[in-house]
Amino acid sequence: MSLTLDLSGQLAVVTGGTRGVGAGIARAFLRAGAEVVICARRPPDSPVTAAGRGARFHPLDLREPDAVRAFFDRLAATYGRLDCLVNNAGGTPYRLLGQIDADRHARVVALNLLAPLTASLAAYEVMRQQPAGGSVLMIGSVSGTRPSPGTAAYGAAKAGLENLARSMAVEWAPRVRVNTLVLGMVRTELSALHYGDEAGIAAVGATVPAGRLAEPAEIGDACVFLASDRAAYVTGASLLVHGGGERPAFLDAATVNRPTADRPTADHPTAFREAAAETPSIADPEAPKEN
Repeated sequence: MSLTLDLSGQLAVVTGGTRGVGAGIARAFLRAGAEVVICARRPPDSPVTAAGRGARFHPLDLREPDAVRAFFDRLAATYGRLDCLVNNAGGTPYRLLGQIDADRHARVVALNLLAPLTASLAAYEVMRQQPAGGSVLMIGSVSGTRPSPGTAAYGAAKAGLENLARSMAVEWAPRVRVNTLVLGMVRTELSALHYGDEAGIAAVGATVPAGRLAEPAEIGDACVFLASDRAAYVTGASLLVHGGGERPAFLDAATVNRPTADRPTADHPTAFREAAAETPSIADPEAPKEN
């Protein structure tokens, strides 16, 4: 029996949906039949399309509450509904805590935690008036589940985002469902900037139990499921989309009593350390882009 996820007639909004993970999510909703609106400060380099249809782009700075509220008011007036909001926009540069001042860290938190809160509140005002309610999805990160040196403010924001989603799920039930996708490393057009050439990307992917980085389309498929009626009883949940997580470093460090064949080699790299964030980071923490 095949599992069909048909979102025809529904409207989905994907923040930071112009490229990378966000574009992959937008394309998944298009393939499922939904109308899709993507928003970011800058337009996509090329139209985001799938299944012969395209997402509609609206410029928006998610750090401006008045602009965010006006955006969702226009959506409601134009489309008459809002079925799913995907809070995908976010990111961070790689900086140790002492390398930049508190104001810069605060801007990372604002983009990755406060902006999704603002967007979710505005979306809720539309969804709560609909008979079928709606769904809010937070794009989280494994950075929020354990120490995240070099991206500490980002990790703290993502931890807060997951907790925020659980509180929203309780307060807004049963009309609006709220869930989080906890992502690991995802292969995007920025991957080479952080992991090197194809050999470097493959070596990093080999540290994941699944043996590779995720593809944006796979993140999108998980979002479509959580937004669909097939997940009607799923709310306040955190779905781990990380290929099995990170191999514990001690397994490769403790080699004293292990057979030589089992020890780390160039073809079997040790656990990926913190030289880069779990999802490709961005150089401009002010720009709403993919995680």
